[in-house]
Amino acid sequence: MRAISWSAPCILMCFLTVGILGGATTPAPAPAGPPATGPASPEQTYDALDTFLREQLDILGIPGAAIAVVRDGVQVHSATFGRADDSGRPMTAQTPVLLASTSKSLTAIAVMQQVEAGRLRLDEPVQTYLPWFTLNDSRSQAITVRHLLHQASGMSSKDTAFEASDAQGPEALEEGVRALSGSALAGEPGEAFHYASANFNILGLLVQTVSGQPFGEYLEQHVFGPLEMTHTHPTQAAARADKAAAGYSLWFGSFWRQTGVPAPTTGMPSSTLYASAEDLGHQLIALLDGGRYGNARILRPGSLEAMFEPGVQVDGSKGYAMGWFTRPLVESTDPAAPPVPEADLPLLLEHQGEWGNSHTYLALVQESRLGVALVINGNDTAAPSRLKAIDTNVLRILHGQSPVPAVVFEDWLQRYSWAVALALLLAELVSLWLVLRFLLRRRAASRKRWVLLIWGVAALVLDGFALWLCLVYAPARFDTHLFVIIRQFPDVGVSLVPVLVLAILWPIPRTVWLLARLRGAAATEPSQPH
Repeated sequence: MRAISWSAPCILMCFLTVGILGGATTPAPAPAGPPATGPASPEQTYDALDTFLREQLDILGIPGAAIAVVRDGVQVHSATFGRADDSGRPMTAQTPVLLASTSKSLTAIAVMQQVEAGRLRLDEPVQTYLPWFTLNDSRSQAITVRHLLHQASGMSSKDTAFEASDAQGPEALEEGVRALSGSALAGEPGEAFHYASANFNILGLLVQTVSGQPFGEYLEQHVFGPLEMTHTHPTQAAARADKAAAGYSLWFGSFWRQTGVPAPTTGMPSSTLYASAEDLGHQLIALLDGGRYGNARILRPGSLEAMFEPGVQVDGSKGYAMGWFTRPLVESTDPAAPPVPEADLPLLLEHQGEWGNSHTYLALVQESRLGVALVINGNDTAAPSRLKAIDTNVLRILHGQSPVPAVVFEDWLQRYSWAVALALLLAELVSLWLVLRFLLRRRAASRKRWVLLIWGVAALVLDGFALWLCLVYAPARFDTHLFVIIRQFPDVGVSLVPVLVLAILWPIPRTVWLLARLRGAAATEPSQPH
C-alpha cells in the first residue's frame, strides 16, 4: 500500500509533463447561434445581429455586452445585453468598460496630433524626446516613434510586462517607462513585428512630455472632448465614478465571477482606458469621416492615411498599422462560394482588447464606411478564442453571411492551466503530508529509512518541476511574466501562490530535517556483531 502511495505523486508529475509538453492542440468547436439567412434589409440584419449576441450570452454565460454600429458618419444601430455588475444593474450603451488593448487606437490619435503639431516626428529616435530612455541593450537607441506605433521596436511582452501592477497615481506612467531600463530587446528595432503593450506606454509618455500636459488630461481635452466621448475615462477612479461595469472572469472553466484584476495607470496609453460602446462609435465615425466628428476635427485626412497604412507584416496577409491590425475582410464572402482572391477583398482594420476580466473589439471597413464597437465586461482567459469568434461572426452577419461555430485555438496548457495549478497544489500537499508523516515518527526503522530517502528526493523533484513550470516554461510559452499570470488569471493564481510558497520555502528545512533524522537514526542503530 505504501509503495502505491509514494509513487502516486510521481505518476501525477509524469502525466502533467506529458500533457504540457505534448498536450492537445486540436481545435475544439464551441456553440454558435443559429445560421443567419442573409437578410435583405438593414433592420433584418440588426435583428439577426441582436439575436446572435443574445444567444451567445445565454450559451456562454457572458455577464453583459454592448454594441454600436456606425455607417456613413452616423450610428445606425446599438444594443445592450445582460448586467453591468452583481447588483443586476443593466448594461447600457453609455456604461464604461475597461478597454484593454483597444486603448491603443486612442493613443495613436494623440500621437498623430502631436506629429501634426510638429512636436513629434515619426522617424526620430525616442531618445530625442526622452534623453534618459534606454533598455538593457544598446540597440534601444535606434527605436523611433514609428517603431513604437508599428509594434516593431524589438521589445517583448514578457520582458516589459506591467499588468500585475496596482499603481494608480499620475506618476505611474513615467515610472513604468523608466523601469524598462532593465529590459532586454527580443529583436532588432524596425526589423519585425513583436507585440508589446509597453510600446504604447512609451508613446503616451512622449505625448505627455512634448505637450507639457499629463497624458490623461491631454486625452480628455484633445480627444475625448472633441469626440463627445462623455463616458470615456483615463483612470479607474474616474470610470467607477461614472458607474463603470464590473469585470468578470470565468473561473475553472465553469462559472463567471465578478473579479477585480489590476488596471494600473502605468498602462493607460496601451491598456487601461475605459469607454462605452456609444463613445467608441463616436471615435469610429471620426476615423471613417476624414478625422472629423460633427464640427470638430481631431486629425487631418493625411494623418489618418498614415495611421491606417500597415507598417509591418504580422503573418501572411495580416499586418499592423498604428494601433490597428489589418487584413482582408474574409467575413464578407460566402464560405460555400468559390474563394475570392484576398487582393479583391475590402481591407479590415481591427483590434481586440483582452484583459483578465474584459473583452473589447473595434473594427473599421473604410470601403463601406462601416464601423463596429463591441464591449463585453468579462473574459474567458483560458479560451479567449470563444469571445473572439463573436467578433468575427458580428462581421459576418453585418455582411449578410451566416455565423459559423466557434473554434477553440488555445493549447492544452492555457485551456486547462487552472487544472494544472490545482493538480500541482494537490501534489505539493500530499508530498507535505507524507514527508511530515515520516519525519514526525519517533524512530525510523532501519528497513524504512530508504522510503524516507526516496520521499525526500521525490519531493525535491516535485518542487523543481513546479518552479520550472511557473518560472521558466509558462512565462516563455505565453510571453508574459509569472506575476501577470497570477494577477490576470485569478483561478490559476489562487492555486499557484501556495504552490510557489511550498516549493520555495519548504524544501531547505525539509531536506535538513530529513538528513538530520537519517543521521540520528544511523547513529543510534546498534552495531552488528562481527
